[in-house]
Amino acid sequence: MEDSLSMQSPSMSRRQLLNFLTGATIAATASAALYPAAKFFVPPQEGSADGSIIAKDKLGNPIPVSQIVAQGADARALVAGLAGEPTYLTVTDDNTLDSIGIVDNCTHLGCTFPWNDTDQQFQCPCHGSRYSPDGSVVRGPADRPLKLVQVNIEGDYIRIAPWTETDPRTGETPWWV
Repeated sequence: MEDSLSMQSPSMSRRQLLNFLTGATIAATASAALYPAAKFFVPPQEGSADGSIIAKDKLGNPIPVSQIVAQGADARALVAGLAGEPTYLTVTDDNTLDSIGIVDNCTHLGCTFPWNDTDQQFQCPCHGSRYSPDGSVVRGPADRPLKLVQVNIEGDYIRIAPWTETDPRTGETPWWV
């Protein structure tokens, strides 16, 4: 009797194999469905280490420097800046881009406003605040100057970075830092 075959059970039964295959199929299907949902809730990282981004138009396309400079000296172009905030970029007298951009949000209640070329002012239509070309308050009810951003040219594209230095208009630490 010692020469007979041993009757040990196999390492995995048919039931265990089918349970494993069923579990693997469910896990693969669930992960394939959850991946796009998870990607939807994670915002894209387009900025660099210093927090700068490339300036874009209202459709999200990068704006070349040449397109803004072609408007001529003292022109103001409105672009999508940091966090999508509308930002004014200015062309200087020597047909280059100014290194300072002005965020288009009124410091009174956050309204957006146009540049009035006739009066050479930013004028908020909601409550009448007026700002000089550098963003300083000319008339209230706003009590703080407009937020600034740094503008750098990288190739033919514009990089907008947060302003962290001393505010050149007041000589103090900026209120938005």
